[in-house]
Amino acid sequence: MASADLLRKEEEFYSSLFDSAKGDGVKSRSQVIERKIESLEDMATKVSNRRSRRWLNDRLLIELVPRLHVEEIKGLFAPPPWGEELPLSAFCRTSVSDWEAFRSIDMDAEARLMQHMKRSSEKQRTHVDEDELIALNAWRRIGRQTREAIKKKFLPDLLQIYEEQVRAFIEGTGDSDVLVLNVQDPFQRLLLHGVCEFYNVTSMTTSSVRDGKPWKSTTIKKRHVTGLPPRITLVSFLRMRKN
Repeated sequence: MASADLLRKEEEFYSSLFDSAKGDGVKSRSQVIERKIESLEDMATKVSNRRSRRWLNDRLLIELVPRLHVEEIKGLFAPPPWGEELPLSAFCRTSVSDWEAFRSIDMDAEARLMQHMKRSSEKQRTHVDEDELIALNAWRRIGRQTREAIKKKFLPDLLQIYEEQVRAFIEGTGDSDVLVLNVQDPFQRLLLHGVCEFYNVTSMTTSSVRDGKPWKSTTIKKRHVTGLPPRITLVSFLRMRKN
């Protein structure tokens, strides 16, 4: 009996869903919703709690949401065919002849082009790796104590001055020429010796007296295996290692 009554009330609810009251007894939508909520709550006592709550929430949501107009439905299905028209793409705005060469490229020519680009990239990367390896080997020639001092107190401007002088000496002088630098500060002189070891040249500091004061002079000479200076300078190498 309860099941028949439940089915009847549910059928009446479905028949009145989204319909307004007619005739002299027209009621507002809020009153209709209140009546249906009361009916739903009454029906909920005749079924299991879980099922009734799920059913009640579903029906309330359907009842509370009004009917959608055509424009609102179109907005749900945007973009086209119901929404606004899409802007033209770059392919549509460009003439067909401009894209024809790109579209109809020969597959063999495309493969050769891709292979050439790959070889160029690998060659450039190998060249960079070789320069980094040369700079790394030059860094390892520097004594451990000097390396620690350079890293602990990094003075790029001073190191760059020493590097420019040593590189110019290596590239612009003969094997028998010498370069003499007068560096009086002990730490700066240590950095100078480190630069000389990086570029594989000998450096020797001698002491003398000038105007009654001690005077230090550092003499730099080429080795028979000095060769050309590395492409990557000491300052650039240290910045790369830091990054």
